[in-house]
Amino acid sequence: MNPSHVLITVSGPDHPGITATLMDIIVESGNSVCDMGQSVTHGLLSLSIYIQIDPEAERKDDMVKDLLFATKNIGLVLNYQMIDEKDSDLAFQTKDKFILNCISVNKLHPKFLRDISKTLADHKVNILRIDNVTPKTFKSLEMTTTLPDGLDIQDLKSKLMEVSTSHQVDMAFLKDNVYRRSKRLIVFDMDSTLIQTEVIDEMADHMGVGKEVREITHRAMNGELDFDQSLIERVSLLKGLKTEKLNEILDGLTFTHGALEFIKKVKSLGYKIAIISGGFSFFADALREKLDLDYSFANELDIVNGALTGKLDGAIINANQKAMLLKLIAQQEKISLEQVVAVGDGANDLPMLSIAGLGIAYHAKDNVRKEAPHHMHHGPMTSILYFLGINDL
Repeated sequence: MNPSHVLITVSGPDHPGITATLMDIIVESGNSVCDMGQSVTHGLLSLSIYIQIDPEAERKDDMVKDLLFATKNIGLVLNYQMIDEKDSDLAFQTKDKFILNCISVNKLHPKFLRDISKTLADHKVNILRIDNVTPKTFKSLEMTTTLPDGLDIQDLKSKLMEVSTSHQVDMAFLKDNVYRRSKRLIVFDMDSTLIQTEVIDEMADHMGVGKEVREITHRAMNGELDFDQSLIERVSLLKGLKTEKLNEILDGLTFTHGALEFIKKVKSLGYKIAIISGGFSFFADALREKLDLDYSFANELDIVNGALTGKLDGAIINANQKAMLLKLIAQQEKISLEQVVAVGDGANDLPMLSIAGLGIAYHAKDNVRKEAPHHMHHGPMTSILYFLGINDL
């Protein structure tokens, strides 16, 4: 074997100046660096450097000896492996990388780490790197992975959902590209997403038809009924409801846990924020103004003499309309769809979730979770920030 490369790995207590010391020796040897990686876990360093050996370099043969001597003097352990040209070519066959975000309400348990790593291994997914993004609490990890050719993504997603449910850990599996940390627009569904209730159910209670409307709402959100027809039927039952009651309902709305903190954070970072709802503009517009959001779209209630007529004005904001409006906002803001985050909980949110760069079924029904690109079922809305690469909560 005629080695053309050497892989060195250095481990031990971390402190400033280690990389500089090693690089000084490599520079003096006349060889070059092809790849390197470094991580620190609880104060202990793991550093790898992949070096190409220059046959014309004057001190190429002294490099490993000098590196061994230098690391020993500063209390580190160095191992090395000589690699021939054929093996080095194989090492540089790169694949797309994917990030698996794992976010727990409580400290991550070893059983979860075992089950998630086994799930990835069973699907031949290789873990390249694991980063603890919450060092003080150990509640969130980022796993950098590569996928095998021919992977059944849907089967992997199904198994990941089982692990997520079993351990109450939210996960997202995202391609590691330029868009992962460059999202610019957040689009919310309103009912049972931004707020904790279905507004139409609250309206129905004031009219004494709560049971009937809730049954229709439940079936519509599960995708069992045509949304347009179900909405027309439910609104007809609200005929005569006074606008004073609408204001009472508005005043009593409760935001989803973590929603206000999430919005405050992303607004401070310059994100645009929109509400696209299959509910009603009376409430969506009021929330837009209250939270200083950028857009709100919802269905228009027909009101005459201060009371609902039981009809709607204009086109119904259904699943397809939601997706179209998301696209229009992105175009208006000159934002790529890859830079859009969509958050919703119902079947009528699925088209919107599917076209967004990051579509999240938030505390959604099981059938919606299964079809959505990603889901978050356990933590508060602030947990979505980890999916965006925002860790300074």
